[in-house]
Amino acid sequence: MVTSTHEASHRLFQEHPETLTLVFEALGIPPPSKSDFDTLSPDATEIRPLERRVDTVLKFEPEMGESFLVAIEAQTKKHPDKAKSWAYYVAHLRAKYDMPVLLVAVCRDRPTATWAAGPFECAVGPWTTQVTRPFVLGPETVPKVTDESMVTRQPGLAALSAIVHSEDRMAPAILETVARGLLSFDPPTTAYWFEVVEVGLEDTPTKEKWRTLMKGYTTHFPGHGTLFEETYLEGKAEGQAAGRAAGRAEDRAALILRVLEKHAIHVPEDIRERITSCTDLDTLTLWFDRSLSATAAEDLFAEIPAAGPAET
Repeated sequence: MVTSTHEASHRLFQEHPETLTLVFEALGIPPPSKSDFDTLSPDATEIRPLERRVDTVLKFEPEMGESFLVAIEAQTKKHPDKAKSWAYYVAHLRAKYDMPVLLVAVCRDRPTATWAAGPFECAVGPWTTQVTRPFVLGPETVPKVTDESMVTRQPGLAALSAIVHSEDRMAPAILETVARGLLSFDPPTTAYWFEVVEVGLEDTPTKEKWRTLMKGYTTHFPGHGTLFEETYLEGKAEGQAAGRAAGRAEDRAALILRVLEKHAIHVPEDIRERITSCTDLDTLTLWFDRSLSATAAEDLFAEIPAAGPAET
């Protein structure tokens, strides 16, 4: 099932593949740069009507060194069918592109991360035909970011740390560090990374704390109900309501002037300005009612005389 964590992983690794630095370091490969990657179609479907789709597929092609594919899967819980799906993804991509495949699983909790590491074997009796061993980015392999300078140097890794360690007792401290570090960027960049983390946190208890740290920034993940989106939609609704009210006020002011014109009543410029600049619908309604019987433009603003004492 596609979740918010899946969506965050799509965007994080597709747009910032340099976040895979941890994986490359563990494999003894020089840290990658963004220019070394191309995004490939995640579709692994054959002619048969059975859809298979990897979360993210990247092609790593450095100027020097081995080229290979990176298939990234976000996994939020154990799933018995994944052993078969992952084996298929690797075999299919290997055959389709004729390149080695590295499968990376991103997990938020330790039990899922331990399970996702495999190995998943296809065996008959004592003979193993195929083995699938994902590289896991989880609580044991992703560092807990508590240094703001690391956030500014590697925002992708910082975002990944906040997501992966969302259920750790240090989660609040990590979130605060990441939030402070992200504020050093220009506002659009800060807003982007804030929202990546919020979407990745999905329904974890730390999501609300994160939302309190990120108040005030335009949505990059429409449809996910993030704080930015809620703020934007609320402001948009208020703006639309204000726009409708302003339109009604303009129409009513125009109608008042039209009635006065039909009655051949001269409207001085200052009175015309007073009518057209008014935005209060109740006041405009009163002026319209008065315009129907007015003999001069000033009659619109006549004070209603106070009631005198009752006669005895």
